[in-house]
Amino acid sequence: MKYAGITDGPEKIKRQRNNPSDFKIMQQFTSEAAARQWKVRMMGQGYEEDAVSQGWKYGYTFSLR
Repeated sequence: MKYAGITDGPEKIKRQRNNPSDFKIMQQFTSEAAARQWKVRMMGQGYEEDAVSQGWKYGYTFSLR
């Protein structure tokens, strides 16, 4: 399963998800609106929303097997 989310603390999210090897910060945002638009686009590409994401400064992706 592929996940995407937005957060202010990507390192914390990575630790909470047990350090997935494919965890990537995909984009840094300058506004919350831009971050939310990115997240909607990622959901449209087949990603599931990561339920633990908080904040909006970074967009990230990872997968769990």
